[in-house]
Amino acid sequence: MTDHVKSSVHTKGPFILAIAGGGSTYTPGIVKSLMVKLAEFPLAEIRLYDIDSERQNVIAPVVEKVIRDHSDSIKFTVTSEPEVAFSGAHFVFAQMRVGQYSMREQDEKIPLRHGVVGQETCGPGGLAYGLRTILPMVELIDLVERYADKKAWIVNYSNPAAIVAEGVRRLRPDARVLNICDMPVAAMRNIAAILGVDRDAVTVNYFGLNHFGWFTHAFVDGVDRMPELRKHVAKFGLLTEDAAATDPQHADPSWVKTWRNIQPLMEHFPEYLPNPYMQYYLMPNQIVEHQDPDYTRANEVMDGREKKLFAAAAEYKKTGILSDAFHVGVHGAFIVDVARSLAFDLRQRHLVMVENRGAIANLPYDAMVEVPAYITSQGPEAITVGKIPLFYKGLIEQQLACEQLLVEATIEGSYEKALQAFTLNRTVPTMQHAKAILDDMIEANSDYWPKLKKAFVDGVAQ
Repeated sequence: MTDHVKSSVHTKGPFILAIAGGGSTYTPGIVKSLMVKLAEFPLAEIRLYDIDSERQNVIAPVVEKVIRDHSDSIKFTVTSEPEVAFSGAHFVFAQMRVGQYSMREQDEKIPLRHGVVGQETCGPGGLAYGLRTILPMVELIDLVERYADKKAWIVNYSNPAAIVAEGVRRLRPDARVLNICDMPVAAMRNIAAILGVDRDAVTVNYFGLNHFGWFTHAFVDGVDRMPELRKHVAKFGLLTEDAAATDPQHADPSWVKTWRNIQPLMEHFPEYLPNPYMQYYLMPNQIVEHQDPDYTRANEVMDGREKKLFAAAAEYKKTGILSDAFHVGVHGAFIVDVARSLAFDLRQRHLVMVENRGAIANLPYDAMVEVPAYITSQGPEAITVGKIPLFYKGLIEQQLACEQLLVEATIEGSYEKALQAFTLNRTVPTMQHAKAILDDMIEANSDYWPKLKKAFVDGVAQ
């Protein structure tokens, strides 16, 4: 650590932190991660902000208990007023879920009714989620810029992260927003467990878009252990032999299946280790065959994590005893590490979303890519990847075009561009499937989507 960084650590902070989406079931775990690293990331105040005050008021006492177990001095504020939430804030963690789990359920079940992958961030479900989220994210950015400290950073992990990042790039290009996702970090946790080392001991090289990329190297003490990983994945997928090395967030049966599906992906394309979400794009038929159209991942979460935490919150309100209803995993730890690096110019290396600007030499300059970067007080500095092979380039460019068209559909209110985005997605077999799914989703999202207008009706320009 340089003298400059040492000095800044002692002179910066304590910080005011706002969590937008304070009613999320992830909030207690994130706050616990903040408490664990309080000495390294000092806080004067934590503010929960959510437009759903009823939901947030259920979660808030649990969060306050987590804080008070570690500090009596941190001010705790719960609000649905933007000015109260963001005035003078130094950091904003954004974790919005527009439409909550009831709309996630529609995102997953509508495509499945048409025989297409039903997933919240990939395929038609991810596109629907994106259409709901881009404009609210822009509204959040404007509120933060109006009220917060002028050097405040928004650390955004609202899904679908790739589409949200592209929307922010188009509509608020100068915003101090760092878009992150914990999926590569969860994969790194599994990689480390397989190799028998701590997660922090693994340094990876990676390229792609969010939820659409590949690990090319996994270094431990300067030695690339990818050959060893290939052999392991061929037998077990991206899980330890006893499948016990994952944290609760990614260890239930549907996730275990996802980690195992890396095996057939690498069997066909063994050069690189894929992001687990590539299963939806490269083997969609097999995924659909094993999905229950009447009980999807959204139902699993509502019947599992959601119900467990809300029951624990009710019990805590009644008895004053808080059960072990939430976990602290890579999700919260990653967010805190990124915020620390931004705060103190630590230049830690993380996988984040950045404007390409030549990092991947043969992809568009303005593409929002996911690559390793050094996180500085001025934002991310992408690490150069160089040229990528044609197969991966072709896949990425198709997905990129899909996501960019979806953003343009949102901005322009264009039905045609939305249909083009749905048609381009690899999970959608035909344009007829794309139209049928899109039309059903327009009806389901009438309270959330911008109005999509047709430029042509019966072949005639309007």
